[in-house]
Amino acid sequence: MTKITLTEKFALIQEHWRPKVVASLNDQEVKLVKFCGVFPWHSHTHEDELFLVWRGTMQVEFRDHCVELRAGELCVVPRGTEHRTIAHEEAEVIIFEPKETRNTGDVVDATYTAPNGVSI
Repeated sequence: MTKITLTEKFALIQEHWRPKVVASLNDQEVKLVKFCGVFPWHSHTHEDELFLVWRGTMQVEFRDHCVELRAGELCVVPRGTEHRTIAHEEAEVIIFEPKETRNTGDVVDATYTAPNGVSI
């Protein structure tokens, strides 16, 4: 049982779109990630995904609408829902999802697919 300081952990992240695990609980992981640009369209067949903005702004785009999130706001993407994330300027985001969830879901992309289980 140790304290995690999010500001310190985010300062260790030097790349975009590569989630880092900061905590695990009940087969779930708490991941930190920096977004900048446009992420590919994808879905997660078996997992819901929660995005909580720590700093900056981002959008979660769906095929029929877009949800804009600012610091302190969150959005849950239900499993099986096609979506992509967008940040016009760098955003720091906390993600809650089951362990071993691939960040690109049903898509494997040489640029965006990150390895699972990388901790900071």
